Amino acid sequence: MSLQSWFPTFIYDAPLQKKTSQKFLSALLEDSYKVRENDRNGQKWSRENYPNGFTSYSSMNRLHKTGSSFWELEKKLSPHLETFAKYLEWDLGKGRKLTMTDCWVNIMRQYAVHPLHLHPLSVISGTFYVKIPKACSSLRFEDPRLSKLMGAPPKKSLCRPENKQQVLYPVEAGKVILFESWLRHEVRSNPSQEERVSISFNYHWL
Repeated sequence: MSLQSWFPTFIYDAPLQKKTSQKFLSALLEDSYKVRENDRNGQKWSRENYPNGFTSYSSMNRLHKTGSSFWELEKKLSPHLETFAKYLEWDLGKGRKLTMTDCWVNIMRQYAVHPLHLHPLSVISGTFYVKIPKACSSLRFEDPRLSKLMGAPPKKSLCRPENKQQVLYPVEAGKVILFESWLRHEVRSNPSQEERVSISFNYHWL
């Protein structure tokens, strides 16, 4: 008998640096709060669409072009993107490369929820975690085949990890998580009274 695994889904999970400095995290946190304070359009959008949360996704979403700590974050992310793309065995071709096109702030107060979604048109998406309270919400990924199962039996409660239909990635300050942009994901309700602060981004093949 031959039994093989095909069409795997890969998720990249690593510290941004061997030892991410507290000074850098503090600068990112300060700049993230400045974005929230000054982004009036983002405030309005968030009040209407993101209860208890703030995101600059619909307004200030090219923060890596503003200089300061966001520009430095893009530089620190570059080797992670190269490693992930190499593992995916992508042939990027001559004269084209993975380029950060979007970068935005997410701030989740208590009970804020980031519902299930994906990132259309980009190829790699990810998040860097700036401030994560204890016992805070994980990042949840969903099996991309769920919509095609057509009445399949449920999985056993103790099935092997590779057979699960969802996976939770614990998050902590200083960690970066990358994934292909078609993979649906969500953040469930923040149980902490402290704010959960992260910076998300998209890369295109240009």
